[in-house]
Amino acid sequence: MTDRGSRDRASLGRVDELELSDWREKVARLYLSDLDLAGFRAARDELFARHPQSPIPAGRRPAFTGVRYFPENPEAIVEVPLRPAEGQLRIDTGGPDGVVTYRRVGVAQTPWGPLTLWWIEAYGGGLFLPFRDGTCGPESYGGGRYLTDTVKGTFGRGVTVLAEDRIRLDFNYGYNPSCAYDDRWACPLAPAENTVSAEIRAGELRYE
Repeated sequence: MTDRGSRDRASLGRVDELELSDWREKVARLYLSDLDLAGFRAARDELFARHPQSPIPAGRRPAFTGVRYFPENPEAIVEVPLRPAEGQLRIDTGGPDGVVTYRRVGVAQTPWGPLTLWWIEAYGGGLFLPFRDGTCGPESYGGGRYLTDTVKGTFGRGVTVLAEDRIRLDFNYGYNPSCAYDDRWACPLAPAENTVSAEIRAGELRYE
């Protein structure tokens, strides 16, 4: 889905907490559904087009015809080792959420290069895997994409924990942060250690 980052309070006004709660519930239900990839993408487009908490600007929703994706890519689904990692990273979101602390859970040894899996140090916490690859800029969002952010309900499809030392990654479910659709959003982007030069040709393309 998209991450539902933070917007400047002056431009956003009062957040409708009930609408946001409904959005997050629908996102979680979608990710936990038994839909195949095509069905998932169609349902996601419907949610983006109609929900009041959609990251698509309200003025563009009537003409919104769906998110663009790379074609389904079986080679973008991998099971890889996860080696332990320690330490924290503090990222300034650029919005009212301020500086958020991320703790390293482990480093996934993917065919494209190492990617760090993070735990968001916030109330309840959650797994977070942002990534920036060789398609970012020319084809996908320049700031990078997300594979999971479980705080926002994106469970199981992009990242599946198989054991404490092994995970399954499906980059067909790579998705854009909210700021890719509307620059009023402020979102944490992939740090240097989650940047690879190889092209991961799967998941969401740049929004235009």
